[in-house]
Amino acid sequence: MNRAALLRAARTEWGPLYTAVWGTLRRRHAWAIPMTLLAVALTAVFQLVQNQPWGFEPVQRLGSVQARLPWWLALLRTPLSLFVPALDLPVWGALAQILIVFGLAEAALGRWRTLAVAYVATLAGTMYARLAVALGPDSVLGLPPEAAKVIDTGPSAAVVGLAVYVSWRYRAWFTCALVVLAMVAEVLVKPNLAGKEHIAAVVAMLVVCGVDELRRRRKPRRDAHRERDQRSGAPANRS
Repeated sequence: MNRAALLRAARTEWGPLYTAVWGTLRRRHAWAIPMTLLAVALTAVFQLVQNQPWGFEPVQRLGSVQARLPWWLALLRTPLSLFVPALDLPVWGALAQILIVFGLAEAALGRWRTLAVAYVATLAGTMYARLAVALGPDSVLGLPPEAAKVIDTGPSAAVVGLAVYVSWRYRAWFTCALVVLAMVAEVLVKPNLAGKEHIAAVVAMLVVCGVDELRRRRKPRRDAHRERDQRSGAPANRS
């Protein structure tokens, strides 16, 4: 494939997303991604605090989620768990994921939709962990009882969910497929809790994308019916 063909392919794949993101950044500069910048700062603060002798326990009480926790407590901690870096991974990875993926999503989708998608993806992983422990190691979808004790924090499930949703929304089909295949490969190579939670996040986002697609396809039909009714003299809103 020559250079011109590669440029056309890249433009087709990422052109709409680039236009949306660059347009927002050009208009609003850093104010285009305030939630992302706040999330990066919050993650950095949590990292600094949890590495202090006095700070580990308070951070865990605020944002540490485990499958053995009561439902109500896990749900309370889940929103902040996105911003508590995983103990076994370098913090720069979490910060880079949030800055890049959250930033692109916030500029393209807006802050509230970005937060909603990130939370749904993280919640899907949290719910899956409980189901997997309940199913046990004999099930393909299950995990051993020890997985209930694993501290489940970090933005990775949210990042995966946002990557799938944004690439689907902006028709970056190759990127969307690549993210899904990468998550499948991860769980095949290392079938641990984190990998399977990423699959749960992918499945949740594909369902959300499917519902969103149906809603967007039905809307033009409703608008067309409304225009025909108005042209025929019928009232615009009917019960």
